Amino acid sequence: MRPRALTAVVTAAALALAAGSCGSNEERVTVGLIVKRNTNPFWVTMKDTAQETADDDDVRLLTAAGSSDIDNASQVAALAKMTAEGAKGIMITPADSKAIVPAIEKARRAGVTVIALDTPTQPRTAVDALYATDNEQAGRLIGQYAKAKATQRHLAPKIAMLDLSPGITSGELRHKGFLEGFGIKDGDPGIVGSVDTLGEAGRAQDSLRTLLKQHPDINIVYTVNEPAAFGAAEALKSAGKSSDDVILVSVDGGCDAVKHYVRPGVIDATAQQYPENMARLGVQTLATAARGGHKPAGYKNTGVQLITGDSANGVPSENVAFGVRNCWG
Repeated sequence: MRPRALTAVVTAAALALAAGSCGSNEERVTVGLIVKRNTNPFWVTMKDTAQETADDDDVRLLTAAGSSDIDNASQVAALAKMTAEGAKGIMITPADSKAIVPAIEKARRAGVTVIALDTPTQPRTAVDALYATDNEQAGRLIGQYAKAKATQRHLAPKIAMLDLSPGITSGELRHKGFLEGFGIKDGDPGIVGSVDTLGEAGRAQDSLRTLLKQHPDINIVYTVNEPAAFGAAEALKSAGKSSDDVILVSVDGGCDAVKHYVRPGVIDATAQQYPENMARLGVQTLATAARGGHKPAGYKNTGVQLITGDSANGVPSENVAFGVRNCWG
C-alpha cells in the first residue's frame, strides 16, 4: 500500500503514542480485528493496513468479518473466539452499537483491551477507546455543501435520504450531521423520503428508484456511504436525471468514487475518511498496551475532508487531486 500524504490529520500526540510500539525486538503479542464485512473496500483497506502494521511490529493478527453491516451475531462469536485464542487487544467496527456491548464487556472482564474503530458503541464507554472519523462532521460537511449548491441553483429542496440502518451509530451520526449542515430537522417538508439501504448499492438503487416514481422532482440525494451513492447514481441515470438536475453527496472517499464519480461530477461531493489511520493506530496502541505500555483511552479523530470538483462558497473542501492522493481501496 502506497504512502499517504494525509498524516497531518492525526495529531502529533497520537502518532507519538503509536510510534512507541514499533520495533522488531519487542515480544510477539496477539491482537484481533473484527470488521463488518469483507466485501466493502473500506473494510478491506482497514484489514490490509492492520495486517501490514502487525507484520512490521511483530504482532500476530487475528481477523474476522460478518456477512453484512448489521451482522451482530458473527461479531459476538468473533469476540469470544479471539479472547479464547489469547488476544490481548481487539479492534471492532460494531455492527450494532448497543447489541454488541455485553460481548465487549465480557471480553474486557477477561482482560482484553477493546478499541472501537469507525463506529462508536452505545455507550461509548463500553470500549477502552474509539478511533474514528467524526461522522457527524462528515455529514455536516456534505449537508453544508448541498445547502450551498441548492441556494446557488435556486432550488426548492426535495431531499431523498439514503440511510444505513437503525442501531449503527456511524450512519445515525452522518444523518444527523447532514441535517445540521443543511439547516433542517427530521420531519422537514423538504425531505420527501428516508430509507435504510444497509449501505448496499443494490438496495440504494431500488430504494431511490421507488422514491423517484413517487417524487420525480427529487433534486438532492444524501447517501450514507459510497456504495449507496453508486446505486443512487444508477437510479438517477435510469430516471433520465443528469448531474445538473440532482445534487448527490456521500461519505467515504474511496479511490473508485473519487476517480470515477466525483471527478466527472456524478457525485458532487464526498466526505473522505481514512480507514488506514484507524487500523494503524489501533494495532500500534494495542501492541504497546500488551507489552506493558500506555493503555489506549478516549477518542481519536482520524480525519475527514470534503472532496469535490466544484467547490461551494463558505464550505471548506479539497479538490479531486487531493482526494486521489489520499484515497483508499
